[in-house]
Amino acid sequence: MNTFTLHLLGADRLFYEGQCYSVTVPASDGQYGVLAGHANLITAIVPGELTFTVPGDEPVTVAVAAGIMKVEDNDVLILVDSVLRPEEIDADRAREEAAAAREALMQKKSRQEYRSAQAQLARAVTKLKVRRKGSSRRI
Repeated sequence: MNTFTLHLLGADRLFYEGQCYSVTVPASDGQYGVLAGHANLITAIVPGELTFTVPGDEPVTVAVAAGIMKVEDNDVLILVDSVLRPEEIDADRAREEAAAAREALMQKKSRQEYRSAQAQLARAVTKLKVRRKGSSRRI
C-alpha cells in the first residue's frame, strides 16, 4: 500500500509526523478520507474523531478540535486547536463539560453564545467517544 507524509499538529504540540496509509477527518458535511495520491485540497475540520493508519500499526483514533487540513503533492498538513489520545482524556471532566454545554444550550442566549455552547458540547461528546474506544498504543 502506498503512503504519504502526515503532519498532525495541535496548537501546543507536534502530535505525529511521518508516513501514513490513510487519514479520516471530521468535516461539517461528513468525513473526508485521504489516501496516497489524493487530489490537492483545503478543508475545515470540525470537532470530532480523527483516525489515521501508520505502517506496521493498527488505526489510531484521537479527539480533535476545530482546525484545517491541506493536502498537497502527497503531503497532508493538519492543524487543529487540540488533539488528544484516549488515555489523555479525563472522562469525568468531559462529562461535566457536556452537562455545562447542554445547560447553556437550554438558556435563552445570543446566537454567538448558542453556537459556542454547541461547539463545547461537540468537543465534550467527542472526547467521551474517543475515551471509550481507548487505546494503549503510543504514536
